[in-house]
Amino acid sequence: MCNFFDFKWYIGKGETNNLIMKGTYLGEFEELVLLTVGILFDDAYGLAIADELEKQTERTVMISSVHKALVRLEEKGYLKSHLGGATQNRGGRDKRLYTLTQAGIKVLNQSKELRNSMYKQVPKIVWEG
Repeated sequence: MCNFFDFKWYIGKGETNNLIMKGTYLGEFEELVLLTVGILFDDAYGLAIADELEKQTERTVMISSVHKALVRLEEKGYLKSHLGGATQNRGGRDKRLYTLTQAGIKVLNQSKELRNSMYKQVPKIVWEG
């Protein structure tokens, strides 16, 4: 099975005119983390994101990798976070909850558009083998 999340490309933070341009790098794992934050919507915190990524990708995901990606994505302006309420099953500690920003939604849409455009350009004979 071909995995189109394996290529790398550049998106300018906040840019709208071009799909591929010099700017903020968005890697495969970062894209998957952004998508997972969207899937989890109002319950997107580190451990839940790691668990959902493992479920969706059937890959082992290290929580430290998720946390590093979340920090990078927030620095790039694709995510924002806030502290949620403390829970007993977390020993009274607050959860850091993440949500997509408009720039994060835009970069995901640009990624989807690029991939769909490229899929459409593959000759039918390739898919038929």
